[in-house]
Amino acid sequence: MTQDGGDLREQLRRRLSQAMRDRDRVATAALRDAIAALDNAEAVDPGEDVTSAASEYVAGGVVGLGAAEAERRVLDLESQRAILRADMEARLAAAATYEHHGHGARGAQLRAEADVLRAVLEAADASD
Repeated sequence: MTQDGGDLREQLRRRLSQAMRDRDRVATAALRDAIAALDNAEAVDPGEDVTSAASEYVAGGVVGLGAAEAERRVLDLESQRAILRADMEARLAAAATYEHHGHGARGAQLRAEADVLRAVLEAADASD
């Protein structure tokens, strides 16, 4: 997350709240996926920071309060934008594949979801 308030996650959450109020299923799906993609990108490898004794009672467990917790990565604004761009491009590629194989409705839905992400990116670019 960035310190300057330019966190895309906050914009995504605001838009998600509005999409849910509007009962816009396409926007809700795209925005939830985008938030999850950012959360996943901030996760650390389980083996990176865990350096405690193993539990004798739970397989794979560690001993001590908070022993298995690790600090999440911090993504800068450009990294967040890159993740959203990649998600948008993946939806457009999948849409083309669905349409090529005769599933136009699913392709149209993916294109609409990509348009939601494009609008978020354009709004973020305009606010800079």
